[in-house]
Amino acid sequence: MTERKKMLQGLLYNSRDPELLEMYFRARRFLKEFNNLDAELTEEKYRVLSELFKSIGKGVWIESPFFCDYGNNISIGDGTFVNMNCTFLDDNAISIGQNVLIAPYVQIYTASHPLKASDRIVENSDGASYVTSSMPVTIGDNVWIGGNSVICPGVEIGHNVTIGAGSVVTKSIPNNAVAVGNPCKVLREL
Repeated sequence: MTERKKMLQGLLYNSRDPELLEMYFRARRFLKEFNNLDAELTEEKYRVLSELFKSIGKGVWIESPFFCDYGNNISIGDGTFVNMNCTFLDDNAISIGQNVLIAPYVQIYTASHPLKASDRIVENSDGASYVTSSMPVTIGDNVWIGGNSVICPGVEIGHNVTIGAGSVVTKSIPNNAVAVGNPCKVLREL
């Protein structure tokens, strides 16, 4: 089984595998182009994102700078807005619905590492390395994620949810809720 298949199945994998590194370098080329385009070149920015992402809906607007690992594991629905300085570690699928508002400095992580050091650090011929695992993140339609929030691996956020600024979302959030805090918890239903 390839390291990429292991990655997408949530198994431990080596992120320095040649196939994964080529995907990473490809993403860096697209991100460099995207982040250096003038703001008014909206059609060109959309074209670059269309080549980078798995899928991108109509009317998606992403402010630069934007950062991701691979890009080809990211799907974004129509009308979604991603503000500046967001980071999406898309070692597994990141699926974002329609009409989602993502504030500045939001971080979406699919990657994780074993908690025990002896399980995450492995010796190889090039020196010490580490292993990674990943779980997908799903964000429903009509969600607003406040600034500086962190969405952790395996989290599903339902439709019509508001996540308060600075939240660390470690567990899934149901539809029609306001959730805040570290760790993020449902404050009330909408």
